Amino acid sequence: MTQPNIVVILIDDAGYGDFSCTGNPILKTPQMDRLHDEGVRFTDFHVSPTCSPTRCALMSGAHEFKSGVTHTILERERMSLTTVTLAQVLKSAGYTTGIFGKWHLGDEDAYQPDRRGFDEVFIHGGGGIGQTYPGSCGDVPDNKYFDPVIKHNGRFEKTTGFCTDIFTAQALKWMSSVKGKQPFFCYIPYNAAHEPLSCPPEFKKPYEGKVPDKVATFYGMLANIDENVGNIMARLKSLGIDTNTLVVLMNDNGGYAPACEIYNAGMRGSKASAWEGGTRAVSFWRWPGTLKPATVDQLTSVIDLFPTFAELAGVTLDAKAKAQVEGHSLVPLLKNPQAPWADRNLITHVGRWGGMSPGAPPEKYMKYGCGIRNSQFSLVRNENDWQLFDLKKDPGQTNDIAARQPDVVKPLSAAYDQWWTTILPDLVNEDAYKTAPKVNPFKEEYWK
Repeated sequence: MTQPNIVVILIDDAGYGDFSCTGNPILKTPQMDRLHDEGVRFTDFHVSPTCSPTRCALMSGAHEFKSGVTHTILERERMSLTTVTLAQVLKSAGYTTGIFGKWHLGDEDAYQPDRRGFDEVFIHGGGGIGQTYPGSCGDVPDNKYFDPVIKHNGRFEKTTGFCTDIFTAQALKWMSSVKGKQPFFCYIPYNAAHEPLSCPPEFKKPYEGKVPDKVATFYGMLANIDENVGNIMARLKSLGIDTNTLVVLMNDNGGYAPACEIYNAGMRGSKASAWEGGTRAVSFWRWPGTLKPATVDQLTSVIDLFPTFAELAGVTLDAKAKAQVEGHSLVPLLKNPQAPWADRNLITHVGRWGGMSPGAPPEKYMKYGCGIRNSQFSLVRNENDWQLFDLKKDPGQTNDIAARQPDVVKPLSAAYDQWWTTILPDLVNEDAYKTAPKVNPFKEEYWK
């Protein structure tokens, strides 16, 4: 495999069932279906239950708690400054790097993507356009999905149009300007289809009357993303670089709960839960001429992207990065879907302890909203006892077999306990609210 350009498209708050290729009976996503059909698709791929955690896991190649990310607000969304990022590693291999959309790993200057390995930065603030929370996490005042103000390489710009279209257009402009000079890493983490729900009316119209109004808007946002994914593939072809460009598409957590009631691919739970419906995501990998269309059903994770891209870029990770990365390179499975793949444990914790109130002790929430799973069994705990499910027989997690199979519960729960003990020193943001800025950094900079 030659060193490819890499485009990562990350959709916000879509679930595994929010694509026509994964069985949604109402929503039509023909362009994303093309990515599914023309590349390698991982069907047992997992992310974190909410926004910042998945973004951190992607950037670090490790569980988000290892970089101190345990929430989406209260300074607990900030990725530790000691973390080596995927963008930094790719830059070391000669890549130029750009981000277009939602960063959500810290709004203070030291945490911004231009300090974390990105050459080109075109982002909104906080966890969403117009979102504002106490402390450091918040966008510019009164920002909207239409005609938003965007921070572009340190300067605020008033844009015209719908946010998803704007992020795509800017990414295409940048890719066109750098193509052929050096390989590029283009990261497009859309803020859609996150609330507040909004989209151009022509995308919502096909779903009006078929589903509740807010779900129609949500589906419209995804249909708009689908069109933009088609625009990306068309531009790569017109630039003559599609055969040297790997495009990866995934969603960042489980789906938007009202839409999950329409269709959730048979899974239990949604965003912000430790159930399969909170963590299972699509993962489509398209690289024409290099990757043959195939389905891979091995247990894989967002933390695997870091080592995979590093291998494709020809990077030998230094000692610090090697010690940090917990994921495994997917290159063997990309080459051969039947390649040997060792079983593994993946750990989920919803985090967010204390809700909107800072200062909650993590220890109190060790076994609340968490889970550990391997390729067959899922062990989940919300408040009381562990519940065990055999995912091979019961993918919908309806039949708790914990009492009948203590031989499975015991080693999995022990592995979880051991993980929790090792993770506590890494929770570096839990008291950060005590020194949080009085004004959101994006607001302060915008006013200046």
